[in-house]
Amino acid sequence: MILDMHVHTTYSSCSGLTPFEILANARSRGLDGVCITDHNNMAVQADIQEGLQADGLCVIFGMEYDTPEGDFLVFGPGDDLPKGLHAEELLRLVKEKNGVAVGAHPCRAGRMLDPSLVSRGLCGIVESVNGRNRHHENHQVRELALHYNLVQCGGSDAHRLDELGKTATCFSLPIKNRQDLIDALRKGACSPVRLKS
Repeated sequence: MILDMHVHTTYSSCSGLTPFEILANARSRGLDGVCITDHNNMAVQADIQEGLQADGLCVIFGMEYDTPEGDFLVFGPGDDLPKGLHAEELLRLVKEKNGVAVGAHPCRAGRMLDPSLVSRGLCGIVESVNGRNRHHENHQVRELALHYNLVQCGGSDAHRLDELGKTATCFSLPIKNRQDLIDALRKGACSPVRLKS
């Protein structure tokens, strides 16, 4: 299964991509699913329903949670996460709530992940291919992932329709809901892929 794990809607102030554009176009772009990960909110759930859509597309809600030590794609807990957490607090809380956190674009200039979170084993899953990163930034993440044996995934980080699905994650297990996604990420049953536009 191919899921774009990092997609923003108009519920992120930086995005012009509507939830309805995502639903209407994801399948034609080769995607079996999308994870909607708006900045620090899950407000999109007021507009669309999570889970399998009529065309078979799997929609999963998460969020991109910004911390001073880097950004994380969080799946599991969401609405009840306190605002303004530091990364170590966030990672502990997500783990306690049986969720999963993915280090988003961890080597992006200006939004780098604190490397000690990886070296201390607090962050074991990273977005090693991000559609908005520069080539060398993605390369640095892959080197980091290989050095620390991290689980790797990919996402477009789409803010516009033309970006949707250009980068995604291939899962070797079926993903029908949020829990399936969490379980597959924990098992490392995934790898980043680039799709033809």
